[in-house]
Amino acid sequence: MTETIRIRPARTGDVAAIKTLVAPLAEERILMAKETVAYYESLQEFRIAEAADGEVIGCGALHVMWEDLAEVRTLATSDAWRGRGVGHLLLEQLLEDARELGVVRVFCLTFEVDFFKKHGFEVMADQTAVDPVVYSELLRSHDEGVAEFLDLARVKPNTLGNTRMIRTL
Repeated sequence: MTETIRIRPARTGDVAAIKTLVAPLAEERILMAKETVAYYESLQEFRIAEAADGEVIGCGALHVMWEDLAEVRTLATSDAWRGRGVGHLLLEQLLEDARELGVVRVFCLTFEVDFFKKHGFEVMADQTAVDPVVYSELLRSHDEGVAEFLDLARVKPNTLGNTRMIRTL
């Protein structure tokens, strides 16, 4: 990779670019599109990949679900930059963010199994990755990602074909 790519925290002015990155992946049902307000509400979770000229070429978010558990969300790269290490840089930054927060397990729900395997993630063999007390607390969450992690029936139409993967840091 000869290009200079910078990973930085997202800013409010990046929301339009995040939506643009997600749109084609949402059409293919690889990612779920969100309302604009949802991107603003979760903006602090996002990292942006920026080319040397300032173009936003990728994004990704880390959503803390519990004391020791977080989810990688909305990892997307522009078509023109796929295969050039942008996703790798974003994921490595999100994993570093998780370490800094004290998170020891990072979850993802993905169609890109090989990409995540290359980064140390494993397919979740056991859907009960949390103890029963934590599970009952997580059930109180209104967050769709938590419902996806718990494999609740109400999110099944949106997650068919996805693979649950997890990495211990």
